[in-house]
Amino acid sequence: MNDKPSTYYVPAQSQWPLIAAFALFFIAVGAGMTVQTMDEKGGVGPWLLGLGFIGLLVVLAGWFSNVVQESLAGYYSEQITRSFKQGMSWFIFSEVMFFGAFFGALFYARMFSVPWLGGADNNVMTHEVLWPSFEAMWPLTETPAGVTTQAMGWQGLPLKNTVILLLSSVTLHMAHVSLEQNKRMALVVWLELTIVLAGFFLFYQAEEYIHAYQDMGLTLQSGIYGNTFFLLTGFHGMHVFIGTLFLIILLFRISKDHFSAHNHFAFQAGSWYWHFVDVVWLCLFIFVYVL
Repeated sequence: MNDKPSTYYVPAQSQWPLIAAFALFFIAVGAGMTVQTMDEKGGVGPWLLGLGFIGLLVVLAGWFSNVVQESLAGYYSEQITRSFKQGMSWFIFSEVMFFGAFFGALFYARMFSVPWLGGADNNVMTHEVLWPSFEAMWPLTETPAGVTTQAMGWQGLPLKNTVILLLSSVTLHMAHVSLEQNKRMALVVWLELTIVLAGFFLFYQAEEYIHAYQDMGLTLQSGIYGNTFFLLTGFHGMHVFIGTLFLIILLFRISKDHFSAHNHFAFQAGSWYWHFVDVVWLCLFIFVYVL
């Protein structure tokens, strides 16, 4: 690895921001059209959505490849390293706000909407007009149309996944410590264990979704409980999948000897992201499954 320069490196003009803008546009338009025509055959929505995701993957692969090449060439100074750390910190903060919005929706539904619909706080007229037979309780397993479902308990697969993610956080921390101590074999073993645990988590979450749909009648159409359950667990599962790809790329870069004990911000960023995903799951496990 080259010593860090004292000057601030300014990269050449890049096509990636423009391509990313088009990719995100196709994702937004394609997702909207797909949702609107879910019950219809055909339509260009899924094609636009797929095109957008392919474009985004190409952008991520190309853009990060350029960053890796610039880093290995020794172009980055300490100031740029601080900029990367600040950027990753703000990105994780934006993710905190993202999940905070969904947890806020869950809190509002449980603490305000459900009691009001049940006649609390002098909302007797609301109760009698909108849903006279409604009983204020959570989880809300019955819709106004009379569709009933079961609530997902915290035992079984959710508890198993909680243990798996907690263990993955420990193994990733051990991998980070091994990297700082320049213990390459231990680093690879701990990181591979983390990736295996992540794979188990995704497998068990898919199994949980199959069980919810086929055996419990718990779907996205299961009222406010089904909506909040699948939105929170689904978006978290997506973040686990992205984090797993992040860890696999880090393992590949370790095999190429890209990191040293004192210069490994990419690994540190992946570790921050994974620990964030673990913390979100703990909050999700408590507020969605247990309480």
